[in-house]
Amino acid sequence: MRRRGSGIVGVIVLVWLVIGVVAAVQRDYFKESDANCATAGTIALTIVSGPLNYAGVNPRVDDCNVRIPQPSE
Repeated sequence: MRRRGSGIVGVIVLVWLVIGVVAAVQRDYFKESDANCATAGTIALTIVSGPLNYAGVNPRVDDCNVRIPQPSE
């Protein structure tokens, strides 16, 4: 049986993420045709930040240099 509080937590998380999506849409992040790692990271951080976007948080990812391990010789 599920506890009563777990449903409330789920609703809060869902509302948090929806507010983040609204902030990303307002910043026109989905209209850019340049799809790269930095753009995707900025969109993801904006969504996860949720209502903090309206408190002055402006998360941005400027560079995505990922070091991929190379096989040994």
